Amino acid sequence: MEKELNELTDQELLEKKKKAKSENVMNGVILGVLIGIAVYSTVRNGLGLFTFLPVAFALFAANRWKKNGQALEKELNDRNLK
Repeated sequence: MEKELNELTDQELLEKKKKAKSENVMNGVILGVLIGIAVYSTVRNGLGLFTFLPVAFALFAANRWKKNGQALEKELNDRNLK
């Protein structure tokens, strides 16, 4: 199980920040694919389950990633780390 952000050492927190940058690229790709699936499904078959399911998951995932990123930034700012 992963430690909470406030339990990490300063070094571990800075490493997590470096990982977060590459994770953001991957998250963007995942969101792009999900939106692409929704658009393709809409054009090909009209509105349906494969239109709303990927969009709903993309919104849920983006919201979760945003909250995790904000928590990381808050912890970095609280410790005065760059």
